[in-house]
Amino acid sequence: MIVSNRGPVSFTPDESGELVPRRGAGGLVSGLGPLVADSDATWIAAAISDGDRLAAARGTLDAAGFRARLLAIEPETYRQAYDVVSNEALWFVHHGLYDLPRAPAFGREFREAWGAYRRMNARFANAVIEDAPKGAVVLVQDYHLALMGRDLAEGRPDIEAVHFSHTPFAPPVWLRVLPEPIAAELLAGMSAFRACGFHAQRWADDFRASCEEVLALTPRTFVSPLPVDPDDVRQTAASPECDTILAELDEAAGGRLVIGRVDRIELSKNIVRGFLAFEDLLDRYPGWQDRVVFMASVYPSRQGVSDYHRYRDEVEATVNRINGRWGTDSWTPVVYDTRDDYPRSVALLRRADVLLVNPLRDGLNLVAKEGALVSERDAVLCLSTEAGVWAELGEAALPVQPFDIAATADTLDAALRMPADQRRAHAESLRALAQRRRPADWLADQLAAAG
Repeated sequence: MIVSNRGPVSFTPDESGELVPRRGAGGLVSGLGPLVADSDATWIAAAISDGDRLAAARGTLDAAGFRARLLAIEPETYRQAYDVVSNEALWFVHHGLYDLPRAPAFGREFREAWGAYRRMNARFANAVIEDAPKGAVVLVQDYHLALMGRDLAEGRPDIEAVHFSHTPFAPPVWLRVLPEPIAAELLAGMSAFRACGFHAQRWADDFRASCEEVLALTPRTFVSPLPVDPDDVRQTAASPECDTILAELDEAAGGRLVIGRVDRIELSKNIVRGFLAFEDLLDRYPGWQDRVVFMASVYPSRQGVSDYHRYRDEVEATVNRINGRWGTDSWTPVVYDTRDDYPRSVALLRRADVLLVNPLRDGLNLVAKEGALVSERDAVLCLSTEAGVWAELGEAALPVQPFDIAATADTLDAALRMPADQRRAHAESLRALAQRRRPADWLADQLAAAG
């Protein structure tokens, strides 16, 4: 069984009221979906849309190659668990995003939200307890469902359940931001799983350190970075739609070099500092003026969280200011696109001469791997040392310290100037590293951890 907040399919009613399934989005579905589709595995997830809630009322469904059961969580419970706890608290703690002199300030409302998070986890655990065959392996995904381990261990001791975190994990000093009973409950819930998996060793180390400090125990962990499915991303890259968009990008570039980035507009992705580094490049290396375009395919995320609205405004204000300062009648320095359009993102990865991936902190980062697989211009990867994927690709990438704008500008300059033979060797090394593992390896690691 697979258990996650977002499922492998979503449903929309057509004009006749029939539910039409569509494959879900995101790296988890892309990586794991093809491996469990058309199998006897059941995938349990939350009913998010109105169509999903109609599907939830029908029980377990076979749709789009998946055997899926959607859970219709009471809307206010889901909002508190997803927005207030998962996205406003746990995400911020694990990524170190709090402005500590001002936030957080956990009051009675947060305790109520934590109760909703506990209830949502219990609802998922009960569904597994009801549906799992004897001796089943249950793979629980991500920080939305961190408390299930204890309920599963008590209610179904015959099953083997593992948890996999797609985020970093807070070191003890960051975890102490949470109220003590809540931090202890979070760690106890995760430690009750057979094992907890992470994309990078440093996140597993931080989890163990937090457990040792708070609970005086050392849980079992494993490390298994999620690979990209090369066939899937290359199929998109070879599509007519992607070719059409690539031609549009070529026209917009006007023969200039392209620095590319593909991201969600999300606080941890460090988008503003990336643009500021580009501005610093134009300022201190004036030879690049009118010779390079920064193309950003970035789309809104977590619109239920007020900090994300403000951050999107800051991103757009930065883009407008840079274009107003440096742009000419024939040159727009930053080409900014906020459509959530996967073929467009892949087209940009094909076209980029330099790919900037500079998160403050990232569980993995699949964009860095996708860029390595589809680049047609031997793109140089400028990669944050704080991304989980640094452990895999760092030996072939140019390092970026995400808070150092001046150093990032210097790295962009070095990437743009890199000789062709060096670029070719760099790109070949990245491709080899990016496809060293397959999604089947990631699934096998989780199954092995459950044994």
